[in-house]
Amino acid sequence: MIQQVHSVGFTVSDMEQALAFYTGVLPFQLENDVEVYGEPYERLTGVFGARMRVVTLALGTEKIQLTQYIAPPGGRPIPADSRSNDLWFQHIAIVVSDMDAAYAILRENNVQHVSTAPQTLPDYIEAAAGVKAFYFRDPDGHNLELIWFPEGKGNPRWQNGNALFMGIDHTAIAVTDTDYSLRAYAHEDGFLNLAVAGESLNYGTEQEHLNGVFGCRVRITGLTPPEGIGVEFLDYLAPPGGHYPEEDAMANDLWYWEITMVTNDIESMFSELIAPLDQLVSSGIVTLPDQNPLGYQRAFIFRDRDGHAIKVISV
Repeated sequence: MIQQVHSVGFTVSDMEQALAFYTGVLPFQLENDVEVYGEPYERLTGVFGARMRVVTLALGTEKIQLTQYIAPPGGRPIPADSRSNDLWFQHIAIVVSDMDAAYAILRENNVQHVSTAPQTLPDYIEAAAGVKAFYFRDPDGHNLELIWFPEGKGNPRWQNGNALFMGIDHTAIAVTDTDYSLRAYAHEDGFLNLAVAGESLNYGTEQEHLNGVFGCRVRITGLTPPEGIGVEFLDYLAPPGGHYPEEDAMANDLWYWEITMVTNDIESMFSELIAPLDQLVSSGIVTLPDQNPLGYQRAFIFRDRDGHAIKVISV
């Protein structure tokens, strides 16, 4: 059903501030900067009166999309006590060719830490042994990760790049039950049919200091689409008690993220797989105006069982 993970998007409070961070501190390149409003966009996002500035940025061959709601104002900030085991947690993992050099740039720009420092995962975590990683936040508090893969780990293409910041390997989402989520994301009868690429059980002091969660024990499952950014499940077996998304969460809240996926049969995907779940954000499949600046004609947004938003588009 899914041909590509097109991009990962999230809501920002101040686009100029966000661009200064993503194109100044980080080396994302501006691809598109547009403003949209009108009933189709309201029906797509579920936000009445929505007027949005939408900016598409690229790093390597991967894209992110930042959205600032010019109207209505007042989207809620990310809670100050948010942690990596909360169910609203999502991040993107930015691949670097030299962790020390990339981390030095973040330090020079006083970027907010989540991790104590870059961590090298130990040998007893076989699937991730030798991987270096670091969590940090953007000005709105969105979580981001730097990741470095040693030889033999990760997608082979990450071994061949010359740039310091090479691209986006995956977006990670916190889940309550890996097996349940796999039936939706990866089973042949699921609504997304992504492929399982690998699994790992991560624990120990390095993982704790990476995630900023004391005593964490996390089951990690990597999924790959036919093309584009991978998806990773983070299933915290310990500690318990991560916060759930607010029931009245809206797309203009700053904790809102969405994964944009491309399908060649949006009608079947909606009617057979999504609509029966009763987790729609949009009011059905929305047809956008001809030659609209977002680059796709039909779309809808739904939430998975843990509240993560997925936008399905037909280009």
